[in-house]
Amino acid sequence: MGRDSEDEGVDTQEAIMRATYRALCKHGYANLTMQAIADEFDKTKGVIHYHYDTKETLLVAFLEYLLDAFNENIAVDENEEPETRLLTLIDTLLFGPPERGEFDHWELMVALLEVRSEAPYNEEFRRQFTHNYETIEATLVAIIEDGIDRGKFRDVDPQLAATLFLTALNGARIYQVALRRDDVAQLTRDGLEAIIDDWLRRSDASTDR
Repeated sequence: MGRDSEDEGVDTQEAIMRATYRALCKHGYANLTMQAIADEFDKTKGVIHYHYDTKETLLVAFLEYLLDAFNENIAVDENEEPETRLLTLIDTLLFGPPERGEFDHWELMVALLEVRSEAPYNEEFRRQFTHNYETIEATLVAIIEDGIDRGKFRDVDPQLAATLFLTALNGARIYQVALRRDDVAQLTRDGLEAIIDDWLRRSDASTDR
């Protein structure tokens, strides 16, 4: 991300968030310091401390910023058929939005994984990640319930189905980011599509893809 071009015209807090993102992607969480963030910022470190007293308060705000960007990427069109919405959500969670978002998808996944590793030790991180998980889970449940109501999906337990999909999706993203396995996301996508075809979709329901 080009600092001069991308930070031009944005407010100070937004610029701090972008600088933190660049520093995190460059150094990782363990080596992330206020100075490393300041090195990616076009103002002094004092400006960062003016807005955020400590590194922890900055990172709490930064996680909220990352998750907001992530949630914007996974919005689904409520007018689409349930199976189309489900596959679109799966694709977006695995590969990013169809139109490139503000952040590179896999860079964003790396940044979230870096911060998520601290969630067992940080109550606020854990709270935000829990809310994010529950938001995605609720979206999946709503899609599956709608598909059942329309007679497109079998009468399965929507909560169990959502948990199955979300567990597979989260595992695939972590696996691909941690091991740099470029094939994991596509293999997971193919597997989940097979589950939809062979288990979730009613055999007498016409395909809506």
